[in-house]
Amino acid sequence: MSTEAVAAHAASPVEAIKRASRGLRGTLVESLADPVTGALRDPDTHVLKFHGTYQQDDRDTRETRRVRKLEPAYSFMLRARLPGGALTPAQWIALDDVAGRYANGTLRLTTRQAVQLHGVVKRALKPTLAKINAAMVDTLGACGDVNRNVIASAVPAQPALYTDVQAQAAAISSHLLPKTRAYHEIWLDESPSGAIEEEPVYGTTFLPRKFKIAIAVPPYNDVDVFAHDLGYVAIVEHGAIVGYDVTVGGGLGATHGDPTTYPRLADVLGHVPPERVVAIAEAVAALQRDEGERGDRKHARFKYTVERLGLARVREEVERRAGFALAPARGFTFEHNGDRFGWLDAGGGAGHYTLRVPAGRVADVDGVQFRSGVLAVARGAFGTFRITPNQNLVIANVTAARRDALEALLTAHGLVRTQSATARAALACVALPTCPLAMAEAERYLPAFVARVEALQETHGIGDTAIRIRITGCPNGCARPNLAEIGLIGKAPGRYNLHLGADVAGQRLNVRYRENVDETQIVAALDPLFARYAGERRKVEPFGDWLWRAGVLGAEGRQ
Repeated sequence: MSTEAVAAHAASPVEAIKRASRGLRGTLVESLADPVTGALRDPDTHVLKFHGTYQQDDRDTRETRRVRKLEPAYSFMLRARLPGGALTPAQWIALDDVAGRYANGTLRLTTRQAVQLHGVVKRALKPTLAKINAAMVDTLGACGDVNRNVIASAVPAQPALYTDVQAQAAAISSHLLPKTRAYHEIWLDESPSGAIEEEPVYGTTFLPRKFKIAIAVPPYNDVDVFAHDLGYVAIVEHGAIVGYDVTVGGGLGATHGDPTTYPRLADVLGHVPPERVVAIAEAVAALQRDEGERGDRKHARFKYTVERLGLARVREEVERRAGFALAPARGFTFEHNGDRFGWLDAGGGAGHYTLRVPAGRVADVDGVQFRSGVLAVARGAFGTFRITPNQNLVIANVTAARRDALEALLTAHGLVRTQSATARAALACVALPTCPLAMAEAERYLPAFVARVEALQETHGIGDTAIRIRITGCPNGCARPNLAEIGLIGKAPGRYNLHLGADVAGQRLNVRYRENVDETQIVAALDPLFARYAGERRKVEPFGDWLWRAGVLGAEGRQ
């Protein structure tokens, strides 16, 4: 069935907006020119997402402004598209300048290896996007119902493989970009062509929902490959990538109270040689375009398409569309899904330095000068940058002669710090005050909650053990909380669903252990578990694994 035929019967209003958008143009020009409001017309807010931008407002001030009969404090979040999280010092300097000139003075590193800028007002959107593009970075396709930023392993165990996986990420991203020139016309003042461009992959209504792709290089699963619509796991022989095992149908988003929505880990589909990676990406995207749910957006992700069609049919359709058969999967083993901090060998005497950035927020706060420090690193051209899928920053390919100078600079800005293993592994989404979907705090709550867990660990003598914590303000799963040993998923202000029991390699979902609980109840639930874990764990047994072995997560242990 064609995209147009599916869209014609769609119940979702968003499908009609996409179909009528004139190649993602909508009435954005008119909305941007309206001086009466800081917002866009409602249909244009949906179109704008495809351009890499979300309309938001400051929820901390929403009620005060309502009482004063003022509209919400509207602003916009911009997301830079950075395949594999790679950017040059010059690009970092440009993004930092935009953050200070047009945004809220911070940059945020995301779990999709992108950079987000928050707090850009409507009148500043165009100059902001123009400056970003002048630095050879764009935001096209970073949001919306298309393939999002393609992520890839930031620091493979074998450094020489990085070039290959980064090239694959860039190739997939480029191939699946929307072909419309609307972005260039609206933001970069290119002359309109007068025609609506054909979208050979997406059609007139694009995909039913967002689509996410990741590339992993065992033994590290820093990308959490099984949480993605489409994944590639590198198969390495004699120091070279000989192909990729392909995974399909992962995704973590759900809706509270709706059991027909759920997190799902991807299935292994087969194996492809490196030269056919892009063809498989197009085939899978086209399958989702034609077969994905367009009536109910809650069920529109590819994971539900895989569940409905079955893996055998998905494989058959992908092979038909790609024009070749998938080989049997080769198999792989993952050890963990975290980052490795400090210095890592890059070969030839060079090194990579992985810097912990809590919740990915690059800002100068509380005596720690993240923004100033990283800007100094960029200006000093110590190396290139790689954002990790765990919201941290790698300063890559630092020569042996400059290692000491880099470390001294980071130390001077307070960035070389002693942190617990649990703190280094923790993730959080943005949540309040800007995310419109947030039901509870996440990024702003992360330091306090980690401190409570650290204190509890010290009490029970397990302070040297890394316990993976992830917090989100809603069940959409942006910080991948379902793959945490301790996952908090926002339910209401100050209240969360407590999930426990994922593994440390991103291959097992956790389960809900307590529902709609506050911090006191969460700590009370964890306290006896930590006490038992301290006494019963086997050597180097992770907390999540012990929970299952000890029977804590059987039916009688959950509520």
